[in-house]
Amino acid sequence: MQWKTHGERQIYTNQWVNLCLVDVQQPDGRRWEHHVVRLRHLAVAAVVNDRREVLMMWRHRFITDAWAWELPMGLIEDGETPEQAAAREVLEETGWRPGPLKPLIYAEPANGITDSQHHVFRAAEATYIGPPTEKNESDRIEWIPLADVRGMIDRREIVSSGSLVGLLYVLMDEAFG
Repeated sequence: MQWKTHGERQIYTNQWVNLCLVDVQQPDGRRWEHHVVRLRHLAVAAVVNDRREVLMMWRHRFITDAWAWELPMGLIEDGETPEQAAAREVLEETGWRPGPLKPLIYAEPANGITDSQHHVFRAAEATYIGPPTEKNESDRIEWIPLADVRGMIDRREIVSSGSLVGLLYVLMDEAFG
């Protein structure tokens, strides 16, 4: 059943986030204002080498005050394709230049409250260029064996949705591909 929208108003906006109230009507006739968080879209890259290892970053997220492993990812800039953003983020955050990126999966991780789109790509190779240019992204950058990823997920060492979606799809490709 489809909800009907009657309008939208911004209640807060900046370059990162827009918080809106959307006047919606549910199929049963109930009408109310629903909070919607409008975000810039995200590009994620799973770089897997020929040793079946994935390039990951160990980082702290202050919002949840938690440390975890993540795939390289970041916001898609104006005029940039998701693929270009993914390649740029890998290089900036890890110092590795990914080989050709292929679309892996598209996801909307919290589409009941936000319009955030996650474009996840996979590269089968990367070339080390030098230290990352983004100094505030991670404490460590490592090639993690794919065989270890399931256990890391189970231990909550990998929790970001962009990383989980990409890694689970990579694991599925490895198992059934």
